Amino acid sequence: MPKLTSAGTPGSGVYVGVLAAAGIAASITQTMVTPLIPQLPTIFNTSATNTAWIITATLLAAAVAVPISGRLGDMFGKRRMILVLAIPLMLGAIVCAIAPTVEVMIVGRALQGFGSGMVPLGIAMLRDLVPKERLSAAIATVSATLGVGGAIGMPISAAVVEFANWRALFFGSAGVTLLVVLAIWKIIPVLPAGAAGQRFDWLGAIGLSIGLVSLILAISKGSDWGWASPLTLGLLGITVVVLLLWGIWETRIKDPLVDLRTAVIPRVLLTNIASIFIGFGMYASMLVMPQILQLPAETGYGLGQSILAAGLWMAPAGLMMLALAPVGGRLSDARGPKFTLVLGGTVIAIGYGVGLLGMGSTWGLLATGLVINSGVALAYGAMPAIIMGAVPRSETAAANGFNTLMRSLGTTTGAAIIGRVLAQMTIDFGGALVPSESGFRVALILGAGISVVAAIVAACIPASAKRVPIEVETPQELASVS
Repeated sequence: MPKLTSAGTPGSGVYVGVLAAAGIAASITQTMVTPLIPQLPTIFNTSATNTAWIITATLLAAAVAVPISGRLGDMFGKRRMILVLAIPLMLGAIVCAIAPTVEVMIVGRALQGFGSGMVPLGIAMLRDLVPKERLSAAIATVSATLGVGGAIGMPISAAVVEFANWRALFFGSAGVTLLVVLAIWKIIPVLPAGAAGQRFDWLGAIGLSIGLVSLILAISKGSDWGWASPLTLGLLGITVVVLLLWGIWETRIKDPLVDLRTAVIPRVLLTNIASIFIGFGMYASMLVMPQILQLPAETGYGLGQSILAAGLWMAPAGLMMLALAPVGGRLSDARGPKFTLVLGGTVIAIGYGVGLLGMGSTWGLLATGLVINSGVALAYGAMPAIIMGAVPRSETAAANGFNTLMRSLGTTTGAAIIGRVLAQMTIDFGGALVPSESGFRVALILGAGISVVAAIVAACIPASAKRVPIEVETPQELASVS
């Protein structure tokens, strides 16, 4: 097992690289099926409504896994939990690769969704692995993998679908995950569990899972079922009741799944609220730009690109996130993560303004993606830094997991709202209804407005002087437990 020495944690960059690779491996699964969506009904000889559950299952599993795995990481070790989460990630990929029916595919995607907890766990580990002077940049780099994986997942998947069998996507995903697991096993040292000896809150886990599943089902399927339908309203009602009871329970037990007393600290609470809006702002562009790129030029506003070409036009935006992550870290060190978060939300809003001006060309959309993802890189790196500076060590992974969940709720809500806008504002093109130019412009305006709201909420976060300093284990302490 590798040791950290008193010389100042040599190889901390390697730790960051390995954890970043784990984050990319986990996040890339979120978008790897995107090129397959139009083909799935034909592949499995079923309806588009049934194949939509392939996406929904991933969201539901991730919502349940992220906060629970974070708490288990605090209790039993973050490295151990990352290795555990890699099992359903690999198994799910293999199940998808051999799936004979849509039902089996849904099961496989649900298993892959459970692997989403790897990213917040990796971010939380940095608190113990990286020297304080490098911590902000490291957090920003690993956080950026949430966007990098999503950005590069589409062109890679599109290329595989175009030039090989679609099942190769999932065999490849399983292979990449296996390599990441071996790297973590070999390189990342065993770290002390901050909440060792505490009891796991099973009732809290069940209650949160029921509440989140009900909420995400209502949000993601509301447009299909009808927002005023008994099923949608019933799920929203269950969400309110269950989460209210869950909140009461969490405040009354000794070792809660999520310490709500910490969660209501203004720095934590406002950061989590801002995370929802940032998630919305980030995902809106991912729904709009691929469609504009792929719609036929005959519409007057579509750019007529293939799926592969559209993915390649969007890929530089993901790489921009990785390139700007260290810059965001240094900015957080110099001005505080609150400043970086406010700036990130502002830059995202500016990016949507660029989109309104440049949506008529591929280069204009490339510039849009670069600006938006620059803002996302700044914001995604700042949010975990704020959270970890405000919570005790024993809650690091759980708090990061909850923050990641808030971002996911933002993206899910964004997908539902933007999807509804584009479904309502359409034109008839060759007998088919496609989103209108006005619909895309409204979606871009919504993305800009939500990003401004995120910046305003972030500006209300208490000053960094009031935050608890991020504690970092000394190399000697880490070596003693490795």
